[in-house]
Parts: sequence; C-alpha cells; structure tokens
Amino acid sequence: MESENKTRIQDDLYEYVNGEWLSKAVIPDDKPSVGGFADLDTGVEKILMGDFKAMKDGTLEIPNKYLEDAIKLYSKGLDVKRRNKEGFLPLKKSLKKIASIKTMRRFNSSLLELVLADYPLPVKVGVQPDMKNTLVNSFIFTGPDTILPDTTYYAEGNKTGEALLGIWKTMAAKLLAFSPLSEEEQKQYLEDTMAFDKLIAPIVKSQEEWADYVKCYNPMPLDVVAKKLKGFDIKGLLASLYGDKIPTTIIAYDPKFTKNFKKMFNRATYPLYQHWAYTKFIVSSSSLLSEEIRTIGGTYRRALSGIAVDASIEKQAYRAASNVYSEPLGIYYGKKYFGEEAKKDVVEMVKEIIATYKKRMSENSFLEEKTKEKAILKLDKIVIKMGYPEVPSKKYEALSINDKDSFYEAMSLIDVERNEYDLKTLNEPVVREDWVMPGHMVNACYNPYSNDITFPAAILQAPFYSLKQSRSENLGGIGTVIGHEISHAFDNNGAQCDENGNLANWWSKEDFKAFKKATKKMIKEFDGIPFHGGKVNGAFVVSENIADNGGMAVTLDIMSKMADPDYEAYFINFAKLWCMKAREQYMQLLLSVDVHSPAELRANMQPRNFDEWYKTFKVKKTDKMYLVPSKRVHIW
Repeated sequence: MESENKTRIQDDLYEYVNGEWLSKAVIPDDKPSVGGFADLDTGVEKILMGDFKAMKDGTLEIPNKYLEDAIKLYSKGLDVKRRNKEGFLPLKKSLKKIASIKTMRRFNSSLLELVLADYPLPVKVGVQPDMKNTLVNSFIFTGPDTILPDTTYYAEGNKTGEALLGIWKTMAAKLLAFSPLSEEEQKQYLEDTMAFDKLIAPIVKSQEEWADYVKCYNPMPLDVVAKKLKGFDIKGLLASLYGDKIPTTIIAYDPKFTKNFKKMFNRATYPLYQHWAYTKFIVSSSSLLSEEIRTIGGTYRRALSGIAVDASIEKQAYRAASNVYSEPLGIYYGKKYFGEEAKKDVVEMVKEIIATYKKRMSENSFLEEKTKEKAILKLDKIVIKMGYPEVPSKKYEALSINDKDSFYEAMSLIDVERNEYDLKTLNEPVVREDWVMPGHMVNACYNPYSNDITFPAAILQAPFYSLKQSRSENLGGIGTVIGHEISHAFDNNGAQCDENGNLANWWSKEDFKAFKKATKKMIKEFDGIPFHGGKVNGAFVVSENIADNGGMAVTLDIMSKMADPDYEAYFINFAKLWCMKAREQYMQLLLSVDVHSPAELRANMQPRNFDEWYKTFKVKKTDKMYLVPSKRVHIW
C-alpha cells in the first residue's frame, strides 16, 4: 500500500496509514471526534434515525410493542413546541420535593422515593452479581460522583480542573436563575454545592482505582455498614425494599468512601448536601427541557469535549429512545441489517481464535500444568454472544409510556420503573442470558463475571470485518478485537476470576508472580509517554494493553499457519481501526478517564512487540518503530 504522505511506515504506522485522511477530515460541530469507531457509530445512527422517522410518519411498520413505545418517547423528545412552552415548569414538583426535605429525619423517611426517582444522593446503591458467586445478586453501594470527571482534576495547581469548575459553576448559576429561589438563595445554593463537591473529591476513588475491578469486592455485615453510614438509613431503605428478606451482608465498592462517609455527610453538612442535590438535579435534568435550558445545561459537557454545539433535537430524541429501548432496537437492527452469512463466519473465527489461545496456553513457558489446565477450562467455558440476542430482556416489560406525559415526565417515570426493576432482582437468580451491549452498538466486550464475550452486529463492518476483505485483513481487524476480548479473561482483572466468572485464586504463587512481572513490563512500556499535554498512566491502561497484546499475538499465530498470509494487509488494517481525529479537549479528557490507551498509541505500540512487524517492513534499529528485543512484551 502506498501513502501520499512522506511518513515511513517503519517510523509511524498510524500516520503512514491514516495521515492523508487525518489531514482532510473535518470534525462536525456537535462531535468530539471522527474516524474509526465514531464514523461507524454515526453511520448506524443515521440508518436508525431514518427508520425512526419513517416509523413515526407511518411509512415504515413498527415491528413490536417495545419499538412502539420507543417511537412514543422519540416523539415526545421531538415536541420542541411543548418543551419550549413548558420551559422550567416540569421540574418544579421535583424541586419542591427536594426543598421540603430540610432535616436528616425527613430525608431518611423519604429515602426509598429518592432512590427510585434517581435524585442525587450521598450514597449510590444498586444490585449486581456477587463477584464470588455470580449466580446470585448482591446489594452494593458506593459514593456519589464528583463534578469533575476524575479526582485527579482536584489536585492543587491543576489549572484544567480549576477552569472546568469555573465553567460548571457559571452554567449552574444560569440554570438556578430559572428556579423559584431568590437571588440570594441561588448564590447560597451554588456556594454550598461547590463546598459539598469539595467534601466528596478526597474520599472517593479515582479512575485509576476504579480500573482495578477486583478491589470493588468488599463484603461487610449490614450492621457494620449501618454504623459507618450513620445518617443514611441503609437498614430502613433495605426494609422498605425487601421486607423480611433484608440481606445481612452488602458490598462496599469503595471502602475509602465508606470509612470517610461521616466527614462528608452529617448534621453540620446536611444543608450543603440538600443544596448540592437541588442544584445537581437541575443540571442533570436540563437536557430534557426547553431548547434554551438544554443549551445552557450543555455548557460544561461541551467544554469537556471541545464541541461547539449540542446535538440536534432530532438526535437527542433518537438517542434518548435508543438508550431506553437499546436491546429491542439492537435486535431490530441486527435482524434487518446484519447477515447470517457474516454471523456464521465470525463465529467460526471466534472458535478458531479460542482454539489457538488454548494451544498457546498449553505451550506457555511460565505457567504450571495445573494452572494451564484451569486456563484452558476457562477458554472452553467462554460463551459467545454474536450479533444480537433472540429476545429482549424481561426488564423492558417493566417500562411504560403515558401518552399525556411531557418528555421530562416520561423519562422520569422510566427512571423509577428501571430502578424499581433492578433493585427487585436482589433475591432473584442472575440472568446470564442478558446482553451487556445492544446489537446496534459499535463496540465489543468481555464480561469477567460471566465469562462471556459480546460482539454486537454493528461492529461487524469494514474495516473491522467484511466478507469482501481478505482473511488477513479481517484477522488484523475483527480478529484482533476478538483476541483482545478473549485476552481480558487473563488480564490483571480477568485473571482473578474462574471459568464461571467467580473471584477465585486458581493460580500458583509462582505463576501469578511471573504474570505480575510481565504486567509490570507492560505498564512500563506505556507509562509516561507524552500525549497532548499530558502523559499516559501505564497502570491505569494496563488491562486494555494486555488485551491488545494478546489479540495481536493470537491472530499472528493464526496468520503463521495460513498458506499465503499477507502481513502487510494485516498490520495496515489493524492501524485503520484506530484512526481518530479528535478535539484537543476530548483527547485530554480521554487521557484522564479512558482505561484504553490513546488510539494512536494502540496502533503504534503493540506491533513493535512482535517479530512479524520487523520482518514484514524490514524495521531496523535506526527506525522510530524499533524496540529492542529485551523490552518487547509477550504475555499470552
């Protein structure tokens, strides 16, 4: 393949493959980035928005009740005339409720209502599969979100954090002006909101800490939690939810927050909390109101990602309905736009990659035989979810749309119904057949707690995959993604779960020690790389880098067995996957909050770990994409 730019492939694979496109690509005003995943997502969205419009207009048949409700919700979002006429009015009832809860006693007597309605709370609660017995559910809790996207933004001297807080504060002040509060009250509420946020930031996890999933599992006796969360009646909440089936043990996802909760929430700080909840609720609800309020409420979000304008009302309405009815819509997309021939072909590719992974595990140099056997068993047990599920989850049966409701009222009712459904699953078995990604999402994932891999229909298009692409191109595309997701079963998080997805120590001490040594080498390979005014945090992105490394290793292994492998096509298509042009603010945001390495580095760093890269392009020591053999990382 020839490139019109002057970059040598041996110096910069990413630029060589994508440089010409990058120089010409234009980022739309309402988008933070273009290329790769983003462009495929835009294409899928355009198709489905067209179908939504046709269903609403009656020129396309609505196939089922779920999409009928989705179109109702979509239509409410499109009703700009009503939204503009009502303005701030839909929020007043909810705000009156928050304003009336002036004491902690009243707060706790209203706790169930507040939880179901998704009001901002000092403790977030939920139901998730128990990490040590993933067939049953457990009740979990954690701390509230900070205003800024990560706790690191609050570090003294962080100018970006200071600027973003200023933008958020100005935006919130403009939104508070619509409320029934006096000017003096607005000022006090805003000051108290910022003060309460300042109490949250030091006691909740950073994004790097959240990336270590295993450390979320901190079971505690309910009586102990009740004492630590004094002021938040966790026992009363559980009693109102579950009657005499109250769990005796619940899971603290953030033990640091649990330990320091009383510093944040007590009688002295309660007024700060109440004003924080009031203000945060206005901010979070603003997108569902008039165009004027929606535009003001998007100020901070636009600043974070560097976009000039919010998405059109048509896109917002579609995205709201698509999010609420994601699985039924994904099934619709998959059945209409995803071919069975492609599905069959990719499933066979998955099976081949798993088989190759098993062979590589059996030949692994640092694992003991017993550990190899457990790893191979885990590979045998992986469940493949390809394209879309046959039927939607039962959770969609709990949702309803009232014809007379406004867009805000409809979304509020859905919040209550979803929360009520989710919380009631505590005493029911985990439904492993549920999918974590809908069929119209351009993405893929591995779930360590159910040991399954999901490949939505929408990602199975070029450059990731096409029946028209060569086998080498498809291995460099979707093949590396499949290998990546399977590798998550053996990254720093997945390696601590067994074949059923339960947290379990199935390694010998020596095995895990060797694995941790390789992991540290991967951390070092990326750590500190300068990127758009910041530096890569190698520990934060290590699990995804281990997966990228494994995905390339297993697909190159398959390539080596082919009669006529085209390594050049393989590496070039791999680089195409990560093509991305983004706004500077968005690049900096991703560097702080995304567990994946920057797209450019994903394209350029992993190939240099493999001999095939050097042989294919005759890469020499003097070339920029050369890495000395002693620093090359091979884990799986």
